[in-house]
Amino acid sequence: MLTVVREQLGQALFRRVAGPDGPATRARIHHAPGPRWFDPDRPIRTVHGDASMFIGGLSALLLQSLHPLAMAAVAGHSGYRGDPWGRLQRTSTFLAVTTYGTAADAQRAVDRVRGIHERIRGTTAEGVPYHAADPHLLGWVHSAETDSFLRAHERYGARPLDAAGYDAYVADTARVAEALGVSDPPRDRRELSERVAAYRHELRATSEARAAARFLLFQPPLPLAVRPFYGGLAANAVALLPPWARRMLWLPRVPVVEDLTVRPTGQALTRTIRWVMTPPRPSGPT
Repeated sequence: MLTVVREQLGQALFRRVAGPDGPATRARIHHAPGPRWFDPDRPIRTVHGDASMFIGGLSALLLQSLHPLAMAAVAGHSGYRGDPWGRLQRTSTFLAVTTYGTAADAQRAVDRVRGIHERIRGTTAEGVPYHAADPHLLGWVHSAETDSFLRAHERYGARPLDAAGYDAYVADTARVAEALGVSDPPRDRRELSERVAAYRHELRATSEARAAARFLLFQPPLPLAVRPFYGGLAANAVALLPPWARRMLWLPRVPVVEDLTVRPTGQALTRTIRWVMTPPRPSGPT
């Protein structure tokens, strides 16, 4: 009975993240013959294959929203409110293809994204122009995402890496970032921290960013029965943010509550996700 429940939960969660074609897409990504951008022992495979990505991804969206030009592009062109699951599925597929897929499939995925970025142009409410293909803007999106994934894995990962492993993870992500058009992406954790800090003077919480935070944290398009589960992930995504980012988004820290309840909840939730998403081992002969 427990195995059946586990399989049903795992399939339901996988459909949410990967979409209705998820099983076929997963089979193609992992089993198609050909060279890959990353060998099986590379840290990017460890980080991107862990349940901590559920928290890291949500935290990354909140952090990325603090760049007014990036947030204007998302608000104006991504359809995150009208089709949030579709956006999640496209993002998760891109990460999976570039991390685990063949080099040819990874390059095709990058080319598709670059084509989309090239078409996304506009102006903010203040009249400032933006272009999604701008290498500097792409650099912020990449740095915020990489930093969030790394810190989530360090805190909630099943097997956290050592310092050299996380440096290597940043170097791995730079391979994808360069293919997407980022100029000179950071290649170790120190450079990543310095790069995030270098963007600080450009960041602020616009009304669009705060609206996106309210939607992501308090108005998710989910059935009521699973909202407590999502709420635990969301609370941990907020706790993962740098203190200055939380202040910008009006998301105050409550130290005692977070230390005693939020973080343990995040660890329990990621263990649960890991359990339901891992196929049970076939039983041996009796």
